[in-house]
Amino acid sequence: MRKNKLGTIGLLAGGLIAGVGITATQGCDAADNLCGPCGTIATGQLSIAGNAQLDGFFAATASLQNATVKINGDFEANILALAEVYGVGDGSFSATLVDELIAKIQADFDANLDGGIQVNYAAPKCQANIDVSVKAQANCEVEAKCDVMVDPGEVSVKCEGKCEGSCSAECMGDLACEVKTPTVACEGTCKGACQLDVAAACEGTCNGDCSGNCSATDAGGKCAGKCDAMCSGTCSVEAGASCSGTCQGSCLVQPGSAQCTAEASCNGTCMGECSGGCSGKATPPSASANCEAAGECSAQAEAQGSASLECTPPSLEITYAFSAGVNAEAQAQFLARIGELKVRGIAIIQGFAKFEALFNGKIDGEVVFPEPPVAQITASLKGIISAGVSGDLNIPAGRLPCVIPALQEAVKVLTDIGASAAGTIEAQGKFAAFITSSAG
Repeated sequence: MRKNKLGTIGLLAGGLIAGVGITATQGCDAADNLCGPCGTIATGQLSIAGNAQLDGFFAATASLQNATVKINGDFEANILALAEVYGVGDGSFSATLVDELIAKIQADFDANLDGGIQVNYAAPKCQANIDVSVKAQANCEVEAKCDVMVDPGEVSVKCEGKCEGSCSAECMGDLACEVKTPTVACEGTCKGACQLDVAAACEGTCNGDCSGNCSATDAGGKCAGKCDAMCSGTCSVEAGASCSGTCQGSCLVQPGSAQCTAEASCNGTCMGECSGGCSGKATPPSASANCEAAGECSAQAEAQGSASLECTPPSLEITYAFSAGVNAEAQAQFLARIGELKVRGIAIIQGFAKFEALFNGKIDGEVVFPEPPVAQITASLKGIISAGVSGDLNIPAGRLPCVIPALQEAVKVLTDIGASAAGTIEAQGKFAAFITSSAG
């Protein structure tokens, strides 16, 4: 399914310029005497059309290209660094190297650990860059001669996805109401740490006493890992779990419950405007009190915000116990390797989450962008070309010869990043899945 989606993007991009009379000879030379040298996506000179409604899409395309190049480059660099640590490969990157590295790491676990590793994991959060989107909206309205507010204060957006912050209307979804703690009686799930008043089962990391087997212990001999029985002390539940003690962090409860007060934040679907983070498509408000061009400016502003999305690092806690007979020197060497694995693994997971969000609209299997940013921008460019580039965009006549090759360049960029994603997203997903699952 994933490859089909990426292939569709490539085919769609390849067909954008069909039927509009674009040829390779219609370049910037014809425009030099009218508008000077044409800007290009490749050079980063993105004021190509002299029209914010169109140039915004060129900027969004450039952001997608930069993000893809960086994610791929960082992934290869991290895999090569780990390959050197674990002594595999010949110093060159390939999909085969990823498989060899996973096998070598698993063998390292098997040789040194009793019971493998236990992973407590919370996925990264990826959100549209609201600052970029708001700025793009304001710049477009300035160009339209609207009276733009210099400091709009706190910005509320329409969020098509998960709102994390204040919601001006009803917040909907399972456990969508986030209550700041501490609170003793958390009716839903606790995100953070649960201070246990009495011994109880711990779905996260037990720090204290474990009445059964603990996967790891601290310097004082106390449990600092997964407890298979009852835990006394603190249970860290970064991914969210039930808490029978005092929840320290935040408590996620059902909207409408007694704990969901006016001071609570939304952690779900906002039926009004959202102030805070938006994991999904964010539509910025108009930057002026009354601007007829506001609606026409919003598409490119949304595109730039989605293309510049930001992902937080994941929470990744790895616990384990050494097998009997593993001496101090071997333990020290193992600790150095797994320390590097955790650092590099977190970076890989974060990059993969951004890749998935950009191309498939998903993070950790959950849809956060109803229309993935790459598909959104591709469809917008298709619409502009179908309508005719001169249409209602009010492009200066001297810039038209610049616009045609820029649209052609944007199509090629979208095609290339789709091909690049198809070639590496499987390898990134495979390694991310290995790191985030418990290996026996």
